Amino acid sequence: MTLPDPRDPRTSPAANVLISRGVPAPGIPRERPRRLRSFPALRALVRETRIDPAQLILPVFVREDIDRPHPIEAMPGVVQHTLDSLRATAAECAQAGVGGIDLFGVPAARDEAGSGAWDPEGILNRGIAAVREEVGDSLVVCADTCLDEFTSHGHCGLLDDTGRVDNDATLPLYQAMAVTQAEAGAHMVSPSGMMDGQVEAIRSALDATGHADVAILAYSAKYASAYFGPFRDAVGSTLRGDRTTYQQDPANRREGLREVLLDITQGADIVMVKPAGPYLDVVADVAVRSNLPVAAYQVSGEFSMVEAAAHRGWIDRDRVIRESITGIVRAGANLVLTYWALEVAQTMGNRA
Repeated sequence: MTLPDPRDPRTSPAANVLISRGVPAPGIPRERPRRLRSFPALRALVRETRIDPAQLILPVFVREDIDRPHPIEAMPGVVQHTLDSLRATAAECAQAGVGGIDLFGVPAARDEAGSGAWDPEGILNRGIAAVREEVGDSLVVCADTCLDEFTSHGHCGLLDDTGRVDNDATLPLYQAMAVTQAEAGAHMVSPSGMMDGQVEAIRSALDATGHADVAILAYSAKYASAYFGPFRDAVGSTLRGDRTTYQQDPANRREGLREVLLDITQGADIVMVKPAGPYLDVVADVAVRSNLPVAAYQVSGEFSMVEAAAHRGWIDRDRVIRESITGIVRAGANLVLTYWALEVAQTMGNRA
């Protein structure tokens, strides 16, 4: 096709509309942003947001009562690990340059208090020890510091007689959990229960027991989100009811920043927003105000929706994965927890 002269409407395929209505010829643009999009090397040269494997953290699940990795139906490609497969995955992460790994335990037995959470021989603490033995300091080893995977009722703390989570009675259990995780070898603990004062309680417990160097990745702005659904399959959740009395209302933006600022004053080392994708406004708010690194968790629902749509051929899986993580970093996150962390890091390494 011969391109028309933009200054001569008679040469245009739309000449009948342009001439009959007296549409003037468009001006010749003086500003041409498209110049910097002309070819891949030029686009890469001026790219504003870049992803590095070292800023990714892989969430993983380690389960007590299995002898081989167990696929999680709601999260295609993700498994509940044995200690051996956990070691292998941690080694792959270190090799690929992934920044960290975040461990969640799936115990064989649970009770009302979640006592397996601070048992040195509990599955989560054994998983921490196994990973540290495998990778040493070549990968940041983080552990989820919450009771929900260990309680028979599936809530993140102790329940009172009315069935409501008792904030203050739960804090000492978080302290015990954090200390045993540090003793197992965790570089970083991550309180995710959204109890008021949890960061201050954990910091004081770690410092008092000789673990001043163990960092706290605080789940600071964690919302009562429907996007967590597949995760509950991953940990075999026994939850009855919901967590709206302690996790944040999804409608509240300013409250997220308030929670973050409180955690900063209480001794957090990194603050986090969870979920990531639906809360990029909160991520951006936090990035502007926080003097600490900002993390965002691309949660199970975000992961599973992409995988399901890709399975149906509705989206370009690889491009959507990369675009979604880029969007989180572009909003201001320094770190991203994502179930694609290892895959993305390996892909980036292969391209290099």
